[in-house]
Amino acid sequence: MAWVYLGLAALLEVAFVLSMKASKGFTVFWPSLATVVGVIGGIGFLTLALKTLPIGIGYPIWVGVGTLGSVVLGILIFGEAMSVPKILGVTFIILGVVSLKLATPA
Repeated sequence: MAWVYLGLAALLEVAFVLSMKASKGFTVFWPSLATVVGVIGGIGFLTLALKTLPIGIGYPIWVGVGTLGSVVLGILIFGEAMSVPKILGVTFIILGVVSLKLATPA
């Protein structure tokens, strides 16, 4: 169940970042509300995941998946630029998340 919680936490992390961008500095109500809900939900689910998972696995995966989702959706939704360094960075994040998952005992 910890991995499910971690997945939900990561999804809410991405939602938080995207809604924060859409809130335009907390000047638009619904995205601002979504930002607050995303932060509380993301940290809440991360807390549940860390009851079982080691912090050295759970937290970096949460941050990595959140970062990856933010980069990809920032490009797709907000039209942010893609570059070779950004592609390399995302690739390293994916490799890091996968290696942490593989390093976790079943």
